[in-house]
Amino acid sequence: MLVTSLEHAEGHDYLSERFRAAYAFLNRSDLAELPLGRVDINGDDVFANVQEYETVPASEKQMEAHRRYYDVQYVVEGEELMEYAPLAGLEEAQPFDEQSDFGLYVGPALPSGIVLRAGDTAVLAPEDAHKPGCALGGPARVRKIVVKVRV
Repeated sequence: MLVTSLEHAEGHDYLSERFRAAYAFLNRSDLAELPLGRVDINGDDVFANVQEYETVPASEKQMEAHRRYYDVQYVVEGEELMEYAPLAGLEEAQPFDEQSDFGLYVGPALPSGIVLRAGDTAVLAPEDAHKPGCALGGPARVRKIVVKVRV
């Protein structure tokens, strides 16, 4: 699934060599056994972050966004709600950290949301603010791999 405006979709090559490397990595059979942390795929151009966490109420989180990387988020185990909204028009909750390519944002009052379950993938571009790890009713354990693809 890819959810974005047509204007933004036309500006991105979601089938480029870097994205193909990300998708090939996510098709490995050993994703549930990978150690937590960074896994290099193609240096700093494409790498994965293996994560495990408990989901929390959406009200306890803020939107995040990145400038240098797309996120290819893949749920290995569990389920979560991910809220998302266009970054344009959101307010910074703190100054953007260029080194870690990470910013937190406030708003909007009514973001869109999708449910991601084991086997689901969401591709988020730099113009997509997102709030992953939100609970569906109650806390749940999630194992997720976020592949970072350099813009």
